[in-house]
Amino acid sequence: MIGFTRAHTYFKQMNTELLGLSVDSNSSHLAWMYDIYCRTGIKISFPIIADRNGEIARKYGMIANEISNTQTVRNVFIIDDKGIIRVILVYPMNVGRFIPEILRTVRALQMVDCNGGATAANWMPNQPMIVPIPNTYEELEGRVESIEKNRNGINWYLSFEQPKQECIENDTNNTDS
Repeated sequence: MIGFTRAHTYFKQMNTELLGLSVDSNSSHLAWMYDIYCRTGIKISFPIIADRNGEIARKYGMIANEISNTQTVRNVFIIDDKGIIRVILVYPMNVGRFIPEILRTVRALQMVDCNGGATAANWMPNQPMIVPIPNTYEELEGRVESIEKNRNGINWYLSFEQPKQECIENDTNNTDS
């Protein structure tokens, strides 16, 4: 909760909302939040849903019934503005989430949605995107010429280009505001 609160500004800049879900009661959440504030001065900055009977957690596969009826695993769901789950990250109870990777993943999804194509392994913001593969032989020939001229790929099926300017501007506007 503390890690996400510290990064909440970055998520907001990417037009992303945070929402917590816990099988604990609302009273427990209030107690956690107050204790965290008293000990650290940090106010949890996003809502936490009290899912006392675990109905929501079970629907999302967050409770391993063979281990426990109430102990959840640490999941992160990235859900787009259309309500589609785009990414599910599952962490065991004893491993903390890596917030920079979650931020990078949100940014990569936004860049892919805006730009088309894909991101390569270890892609970071401001790096080139993988260009979608050609659909016709004529496009393939054009891709080969582009790679020979610009040295921006390995072969017709794997080439790179900088994201479209409007995607970069949207990304900059989201991260600098």
